[in-house]
Amino acid sequence: MAVLSFGRVAAVAVIGIVAAGAGLHYAGRPVPWPLDRVPYGKIIPPYAEAKPAAPQGQRAAGAQRPPVTIVTTTAERRAMPVRLDAIGTVQTLSAVTVRSRVESQIMEVGFKDGDYVKKGGMLFRLDSRQLEAQLKQAEANVARDRALLVSAESDLRRAEELAKQNFATDQRLDTARSQVATMRAAIRGGEAAVEGLKVQLTYYTINSPVAGRIGVAMMKEGNIAKTGDNSGSLATIHQIDPIYVSFALPQRVLPEIRAAMNAGTARVQATQQGTTKSVEGKIAVVDNTIDATTGTIQLRALFDNADETLWPGALGQVRITLRVDPDAITVPREAVQNGQSGAFVFVVEDGTARARPVTVDRIIDGRSVITAGLNGGEAVVIDGALLLTDGARTVERSSGDTGRKPPPTITSQRGSAG
Repeated sequence: MAVLSFGRVAAVAVIGIVAAGAGLHYAGRPVPWPLDRVPYGKIIPPYAEAKPAAPQGQRAAGAQRPPVTIVTTTAERRAMPVRLDAIGTVQTLSAVTVRSRVESQIMEVGFKDGDYVKKGGMLFRLDSRQLEAQLKQAEANVARDRALLVSAESDLRRAEELAKQNFATDQRLDTARSQVATMRAAIRGGEAAVEGLKVQLTYYTINSPVAGRIGVAMMKEGNIAKTGDNSGSLATIHQIDPIYVSFALPQRVLPEIRAAMNAGTARVQATQQGTTKSVEGKIAVVDNTIDATTGTIQLRALFDNADETLWPGALGQVRITLRVDPDAITVPREAVQNGQSGAFVFVVEDGTARARPVTVDRIIDGRSVITAGLNGGEAVVIDGALLLTDGARTVERSSGDTGRKPPPTITSQRGSAG
């Protein structure tokens, strides 16, 4: 093992002593002589001579928060509608199931599947030859009875002439009168039978009772049309002009709906799903009871549907406009924030944001209608509101700065209001 030289031992000792003195110096303890002569403070300021910390208020004033970059708009007064939205189902005014009233063979079908049929148009013609023969026989019986009536009336006139001359007995006169009455009754009965057969004959030509769109013919030529409850239908017709749209609304809006109907200001607009074209109509039916299970009231709106924009059974968006408020205070929807105390907006006054509570009545076309809290004309924040606090300094971002990043000292947030 090598033996350390005296010089090396002395150097190690000096370093240890100096290190001990430095430890006492930075610990704030007295350093004994001669170690107190070492200039420790010129290297790093001693702990005991550090400046006292500034008060908390002074530190907050020295580190003031930078202004928040925002975008504002003006609270406007404008005409705003009072609207209700619902999902509706298109329903036909009338749906007719075509059935046969007599049992006979189908001879002719007068439409193509899916055609639009007019009221009174021929749909099916059945085999009526047997009934036509019966009708001719009944008409012949009436003609025979009329001829017999002529003969009976002649006999009655002769009997009356003979009775005046006392050549005919009262019995013969009564018999002649009875014969005339009997023939007249027979004629009336025959005529009634003819009328009945004519009515039955109309059953063999089935005409459309309404105008509308017919479906697929369930039976074609040559099939036997049956009667009775168990018989199959021949076709179905849906009346689609005009047409209903049925929808439900909460019962709380029923007074407003009735008031709008009485004032004549209620308008309804329907848009069928899958299309962009809308049709306008009016409320035609308000149900006579409220559904206690759902708390809703069922309504039906009536629409002219000549171009068949609405199709039976389809779902659609229904928009009911009850009235238009001419001077409502509105702000963009993104200007309204929600806090623990309710809705509020940030109003900028002299570059400072102030939180102001508001009451929102409704949201129409992306704008909130304010009924309390604003008077109109205020500058409200629509972008950057999530980084604001009450009393925060703000800086407005100009429209030309949209594509640029803000300066490093300014905080920004795009799309904060969603």
